[in-house]
Amino acid sequence: MNHKVNETMLIDFYEFTMANGYFDHGYTSQIVYFDLFFRKTPNNAGYAIMAGLESVIEYIKEISFSEDDIAYLRKRNLFNDQFLTYLENFKFTGDIYAIEEGTVIFPNEPLITVRAPIIEAQLIETYLLVAINHQSLIATKASRLKYAAKDRLIIEMGARRAHGVSSANLGARAAYIGGADFTSNTYADRHHLIPASGTMAHSWIQLFDTEYQAFKAYAESYPEHSTFLLDTYDTLKSGVPNAIKVIQEVLIPKGIKKCAVRIDSGDLTYLSKQARKMLDEAGLNFCKIIASNALDEHLIKALIEQGAPIDIFGVGERLITAKSDPVFGGVYKLAAIEKDGQIHPKIKISDNPNKITTPHFKHVYRIYEQPSGKAAADLLTVHDEVIDTSKPLTIFDPEYTWQTQTFEQYTLKQLLIPIFKNGQCVYTLPSVEEIRQHCQNELETLWPEMRRFEFPHQYYVDLSQKLWDIKMTLINDRRQRRVF
Repeated sequence: MNHKVNETMLIDFYEFTMANGYFDHGYTSQIVYFDLFFRKTPNNAGYAIMAGLESVIEYIKEISFSEDDIAYLRKRNLFNDQFLTYLENFKFTGDIYAIEEGTVIFPNEPLITVRAPIIEAQLIETYLLVAINHQSLIATKASRLKYAAKDRLIIEMGARRAHGVSSANLGARAAYIGGADFTSNTYADRHHLIPASGTMAHSWIQLFDTEYQAFKAYAESYPEHSTFLLDTYDTLKSGVPNAIKVIQEVLIPKGIKKCAVRIDSGDLTYLSKQARKMLDEAGLNFCKIIASNALDEHLIKALIEQGAPIDIFGVGERLITAKSDPVFGGVYKLAAIEKDGQIHPKIKISDNPNKITTPHFKHVYRIYEQPSGKAAADLLTVHDEVIDTSKPLTIFDPEYTWQTQTFEQYTLKQLLIPIFKNGQCVYTLPSVEEIRQHCQNELETLWPEMRRFEFPHQYYVDLSQKLWDIKMTLINDRRQRRVF
């Protein structure tokens, strides 16, 4: 990221009140472990995509409170002077472990684990959730769109419908990671190196006396980048004939065959079929067809099944807002504390069973079946567990414990890797192209049944026996003591 803004004060106010309380009661040096995870995939999908880590890294590197920030907090008359002095010299000194951007992720496994003094860990909560929730949501949606489009291209073009400036810019980056091929957002190209693409709007055509003149003028200005918007007046009676005429008169004499037409309304299957027929009859089989207009993965899938000869899909609001399910739902929960050099697991118990947390400082392993190389399940273990990969590995469902699976031939990959150690970044940021390629490689490890839109195959995130025992012990202990 080239454009830096200090967003330290993007903190829920109760983080400050808790932090001041921790300070008052002598917990400033208390080391804790927090997990950031999500409970449910958007759209009941079979998977999600991790995104937003780069934003988190830049935030942690820059976090500091300005004089104006301290003055604002002082005016609230809630915080003592010693705490405000502490904030004047605030910096992050802890450790952060995270799953890399572009990785396929699943519910109830830590995406980020923070080990830090309690005040530091608490104050960064809001930003971490904002960054991971939003960008993972958009990256996941983009991966579904690209899967629906098969070998066709996807253009993210939703900036004007995004939920704010940051959502437009970072959403374009996340969409590219997830599989979108281009963006209409020039800022995303300039600052995030996402290839931008775009040609004309209806206003260009309306400005000229005739549609033909508008197309001709554009082709003369941008002969190598001509895309003609067909539906200002009449797609088939006016748009396609005028586009054909301009291509034949302006582009072909220059030896240019790179061009396209765009349909932005109406029955996209019918109109694209008729446009393709007219273009081919004119000898313009090289001219691509772009379609837009409130597209999502389900409509794209239907268009392809109906034989629509569309080469490129432009997706706006339903990508940049993830309209069908616009909340990712990540949470940030305390998992353990350190006392006298020992880690003590902590658990949150709820009347809603799916809100009971998994305690302790954990590792996340991905199990790959061999020789297929496909991802089979994820396994959460206590941080100090060692898995002997020379022996069969048996896992069990943490909810239906009698359901087990044994792997004879398998490999393991540890997903949580160090990002910050003692406040210093120890991770080399990959380029957005490298992240995007990593995402595509990750998606290739999923069985097709996991990527289908309706009733995808369930992927299991299981607990080791040691971790499950710790969790059950904590639950039973709390129930017996009735101390909540």
